[in-house]
Amino acid sequence: MQNQKRVVVDYVSPTLNNGEFPIKRVINEIVHVKAYVLADGHDLIGASVLFKHENASEWTELRMNPSYDNEWYISFAVEKQGFYDYKVTGWVDHALNWQHGIIRKIEDHQQVSSELLEGVGFIDAIIERVSDFDRGYLEHLQNVFTNKDLYDNAVSEARSDRLNHIFYSYPVKQLVNSSKVFQVYVDRLKARFSTWYEFFPRSASKKKEIHGTFKDCERLLPRVAEMGFDTLYFPPVHPIGEVNRKGKNNSTEAFEGDVGSPWGIGSKLGGHKDIHSELGTIKDFKSLIKKAKKMDIEIAMDFALQVAPDHPWVREHPSWFKWRPDGTVQYAENPPKKYQDILPIYFETEDYKNLWKETLDTFLYWINCGINVFRVDNPHTKPFYFWNWVISEIKKEHPDVLFLAEAFTGPKIMQQLAKQGFTQSYTYFTWRESKHDLIEYVEELTKTEQREFMHPNFWPNTPDINPFHLQGANESKYIQRYVLAATLSSNVGIYGPVFEYMIDESLPNREEYLHSEKFQITNYDWSIKNNLINVITKINKIRQEEEALQQTNNIKFCHIENDNLIAFYKWNDDKSSEVLVIINLDPFNEQHGFMQLPLSDLKEIEFGRPVQVYDFISGQSYNWYDEWCYIELQAELPIHVFKINK
Repeated sequence: MQNQKRVVVDYVSPTLNNGEFPIKRVINEIVHVKAYVLADGHDLIGASVLFKHENASEWTELRMNPSYDNEWYISFAVEKQGFYDYKVTGWVDHALNWQHGIIRKIEDHQQVSSELLEGVGFIDAIIERVSDFDRGYLEHLQNVFTNKDLYDNAVSEARSDRLNHIFYSYPVKQLVNSSKVFQVYVDRLKARFSTWYEFFPRSASKKKEIHGTFKDCERLLPRVAEMGFDTLYFPPVHPIGEVNRKGKNNSTEAFEGDVGSPWGIGSKLGGHKDIHSELGTIKDFKSLIKKAKKMDIEIAMDFALQVAPDHPWVREHPSWFKWRPDGTVQYAENPPKKYQDILPIYFETEDYKNLWKETLDTFLYWINCGINVFRVDNPHTKPFYFWNWVISEIKKEHPDVLFLAEAFTGPKIMQQLAKQGFTQSYTYFTWRESKHDLIEYVEELTKTEQREFMHPNFWPNTPDINPFHLQGANESKYIQRYVLAATLSSNVGIYGPVFEYMIDESLPNREEYLHSEKFQITNYDWSIKNNLINVITKINKIRQEEEALQQTNNIKFCHIENDNLIAFYKWNDDKSSEVLVIINLDPFNEQHGFMQLPLSDLKEIEFGRPVQVYDFISGQSYNWYDEWCYIELQAELPIHVFKINK
């Protein structure tokens, strides 16, 4: 038989899979808790959220506020990294029910001497818990409620707001019912706000056809910093396999001098814990990490859990691979793509424990070298529970480590990886182009359950993806795509200098780059400056200044009477930063229309007072007096980014 309960606690949110996975936040972010809390009859009830950090011994309690139809709500902030527990409790509040009942009887002119004596019992139950100041008042009430000669005074005091406040502040909780305990995982701010730049280290040399080094990369750090990027991501930096090495343009035949794909990891020179000798030494790599950190740049490392046929693991751990009857191993495939230079790892091996341990040891090796950010290649081709285990093990001792999932796959698989522990995720933004598609996708990410666990990272291009809309595109299109990515999402990245130099040659009818850097060294003039670089730099600076752009979920799309214009309003939690972004989606023509200001959402707008805005792009300030504003944007500079000053 269950313990007696009267209060039901139901539909607690936010939760994931009824608590199977933690929701996600970053330091100082808010958790907005809602729940249905109800009881039989008409008694007044109370509800609280209790929460605590994993290292705390005591719970912090916040009383919830009632809303419509037995819905209750309250918010709390998470101030430390790591796990927080939280739960909702509910109870029948007999003391407040007593006061509510006696007030109604008094208003009906009933005699309430007996009820006053009942009130003494509720006072007796809390008098030892209240402050000294309130204790004196309650002792006074004990006397008044029991003294027949002070009846009129007692009736007045029974109705007092002060007594109501004391009963509310010191509830006697009987037959308390609680929800199950749920969790929040709290990361550092970079989980939610980061600006990524990718280039191939081997293409960093000043000299044509000469393999770049980490020292060459150090030379380029100021350029990355000046453009406003805080994360520099390299493709794999390990030895590259010689067996089945790919030639230029993904040819299956490699000629002398062909450098192969960095994702074909491992050779007789080493594997996942080794550095490609032409890039430099581990000492050089650590030096690069330290010099980048001094410029507020973190080096992100590619973690590709796959091997070339001549990787040491193939010889040392043959059971980690699935051998066919003819003694060969099936190379990796992602039809129609074939990766003859890569062997997939067989995760169903009986030796999986050693495989998992070696993977964890590899992560820890690079973490000890100074790496705290990993971009994980094709995580959806490895078991979900493996990732849960390895990420959890790393986070126990290294909570600053972040993981970006490179998983252009089905939505539910992408979401599952985020639930299992990945910090950030690549998204479908790369292919969302129309106003309708952009709004629909961002609404999905920010207005559904996904907001509780997905940190999307918007990339206009990658070494693998040269989207059709950038092939042959003009500068306006590139500006448009970067500003969309960098303002819709607080995490953004580009593959450069291909993006900012607008290099767009492609394989025929394919979303792939011609002369792809994945298979050859490319030499660039890294000193080039152009208008697109200026815009990228400007937008990144605005992102650093405005907290509204350092988060993704607080967004509202504004109605604007032109499908070639998209407008949205973003804000931080206390609305000390509010930004309005308007973008012309037509790269060839001027577009204009009337936009509806989100007046009801703007903080502290007084009736009749103009909305004061400053355009970061033009440097002009404006006063908007009407709810509907006329917007005009040229194709050459297709953006407004307004700071709302009010």
